[in-house]
Parts: sequence; C-alpha cells; structure tokens
Amino acid sequence: MRSILPVFRRSIRESWRSTAGWSVGVAAVLFLYLPLYPSFGASGQLQGIIDSMPKELIDTLGYDQITTGAGYAQSTFYGLTGFLLLTIAAVMWGSAAIAGAEESGRLELDLAHGIGRAQYVVESALSILVRMLWLGAFAGVIVWAVNGPAELDINPPRIIGASVALVGLAFLSASAGLLAGALTGRKSWASGVGAGIAVLGYVFQAVAKQSDDLEWLNVFSPYAWVYHQSPLLDGVHLGGLAAVWGLALLCAAASAVVLQRRDIAG
Repeated sequence: MRSILPVFRRSIRESWRSTAGWSVGVAAVLFLYLPLYPSFGASGQLQGIIDSMPKELIDTLGYDQITTGAGYAQSTFYGLTGFLLLTIAAVMWGSAAIAGAEESGRLELDLAHGIGRAQYVVESALSILVRMLWLGAFAGVIVWAVNGPAELDINPPRIIGASVALVGLAFLSASAGLLAGALTGRKSWASGVGAGIAVLGYVFQAVAKQSDDLEWLNVFSPYAWVYHQSPLLDGVHLGGLAAVWGLALLCAAASAVVLQRRDIAG
C-alpha cells in the first residue's frame, strides 16, 4: 500500500529544523524592532530622523508613514526585513525542491519508485507553501501579541492581510525557482530566478517612486502589486494580492507540466 503524500511528508519531516531556524529569525527581528516604537514614536525622535533624510531615500525605503505604529511595522518588517527573510527561505526551498533534488540524484530515484513527475512537483510546492504559511502566521501572531504593548494601534484584521501578502510574495519567488528548476535542472538557475523575481520587484517599485514618469514600472513589480498601499494602514489591495497568488500558483502548475516533458539528468 502506497503512503499518502510521500514527497510532502518527507519534505516537511526533513525541513523542520530549517523551518524552526527561520521562525527564530522572524521572532528575533520582530522583537528587536517593534518594541522600540514607543520610545521613538512618542518622543518625536523618529520624526526627527525622517526629517533629516532625503525624500528620495524615504520613498525608496517606504518610510513615508513610519511615524505611525502601523506604518512602522509595515516599513520595518513586512516591507523590508520580513520580506527579506521569507524570500531567502523561499528561494532556498524552491531551488532545492526540484533542481537540487535532480543534481543530487534523489529526483531520479524517487521517480523510479513510482512517484509521478506531476505528483512530485505538486507535493514539493505544497510543502513549501505550508512552511511559508507557517512563517507568515507565526509572524502575524507575534505582531498581534505586541500590538498593544508596543502601542502600534494596528487594526488586528489587517495583520492577516499583511501576512497573506508577505507569504504570497515569498511563495512567488519559491514557485519561480521551482519553474526554473523544472526547466533547467540546475540549482544555480533556480536560485537566480527566484531571487531575481524578488529583487527586480523591489527595485522597480523603488525606482517608480522617484518620478511620476516612471510609475509604469510598477506594472512589472509584484512587490508594488501588494504594497502599492500599506496593508497595515489601508488594508490589503485585493487585486494585487490576487495577481501575486495567481502568478505563484501558475508558476507551480507550469513546473509540473514542464518537468513531465523534459529528460531528467541521470
């Protein structure tokens, strides 16, 4: 009798240490930044720091609303450090799932034991998605827990939207890595594509903020799709959220199709 979801279960089992490590990293960043807000925000020090910075730099970093509690959490975590942490985790997991398994020989061995190619991709993507959802939910719970003590004054339901947006961006990088790995079988290509999606998306929206004439760059930025308005301040942009998640799922589905049609390196 075949086991249910063998690739998914093995992936979750083998990655629990790294998932725990990323969870610790997320918690460390949140507990480092968020409790500082009352000291900076209430005293006016934060506004003074912002006033001393060039407007172009403020816009690039998304610090234009950092003097509010919700804006501070959005700018320091969801839009920057949290985005960086979850993206790195997503790129590592996405590049290892297919391309890394192929380079190590595990993919060929699994397929030889009766696991279908599409099944392998779907279960690998599901494993990554579950881990990303855990990190997003874990971060959201911490933000909710410190919301009162840190005087952030965030509307709790908006924490859910911000977390879903963050996970969507990270999962898009992972799915892009899956697709590149399915196409090439090379981990370096998978990592490069996954990271490139995140980096270019961030850069495009940053450049677009510098001039009204460059706002068209936001069309090519998944980061701008979900963060064109601050999820914690104004609520998540549902159209952008749907676009990011739709593209991520499309990349994952395309990975299954591509892998079925390509010769696996022995």
